[in-house]
Amino acid sequence: MVEFVKSHGLGNDYIVFDKTQINFPLTEKNIRLICDRNRGVGSDGILVLEKINNQEFKVRIFNPDGSEAEKSGNGIRILAKYIYDYKYTTEKEFFIYTLGGKVKASVIEEQNGRAKTIEVEMGKVTFRSSEIPVAGPEREVIDEELKINGEILKITCLSIGNPHCVFFVDEIDEEKIKSLGPKIENNPIFPNRINVQMVKVLDSNKIEIRIWERGAGYTLASGSSSCAAASAAYRKGLVNNQVEVIMPGGTLHIRINPDWSVNLIGPVEEVFKGELSEEMLYKLKD
Repeated sequence: MVEFVKSHGLGNDYIVFDKTQINFPLTEKNIRLICDRNRGVGSDGILVLEKINNQEFKVRIFNPDGSEAEKSGNGIRILAKYIYDYKYTTEKEFFIYTLGGKVKASVIEEQNGRAKTIEVEMGKVTFRSSEIPVAGPEREVIDEELKINGEILKITCLSIGNPHCVFFVDEIDEEKIKSLGPKIENNPIFPNRINVQMVKVLDSNKIEIRIWERGAGYTLASGSSSCAAASAAYRKGLVNNQVEVIMPGGTLHIRINPDWSVNLIGPVEEVFKGELSEEMLYKLKD
């Protein structure tokens, strides 16, 4: 029996497994099958938890295309809720190791003894091309021109443990992000592919974004994308250091600190828990 929990952060949903319960290989084929919304459980990704001790945990984050992600703001909040709700720790503050670095998670609001709102210290932002990475000479990638579909976009790129490409618009156009997203994600100047955010600045404390997520496609919400969009807007002097980020799935609150570390606050909600069937496990072990 392989149990799992499914939760979402503003509509961005993940399946959580305890590593000790998994009895099938985490291959690209298996990840794709589990995330498939018609033939599997269905999700925007998979989180695999490993407990180190009462205050430290590891996570592997998988995209629905089978690739592995370095970091996810919504994923980390979902995992933190799972850790707290299912008594993997007795603490309200603990650390999670990701491929994109160590983060601190804090339960700041509860409901009926279960985590409702989580704050995550997401790590530091860098705009350096070699650290994102972006091809070409060493530089900060701010307002560079990128030609896509015959259109010149001004892009700002950064990493917060995973790579992001941000461009600003006067009006949000969902069809445009769906069209440009995959072309930007897979552009050869991004050797590890990249997450993409379309941003409209509403005022000095508020932005609206649309997201094309690397390995997942168009996404209702993303924690790391919210951090990236807010950081790019702040770097360009368009907003203050505390920003509300509005997405189709809801709103997250971002704080950019003087050292360019970023804090993320947002809700998370469990949807259901279950177990993979014998038939599914047979397919996963095949």
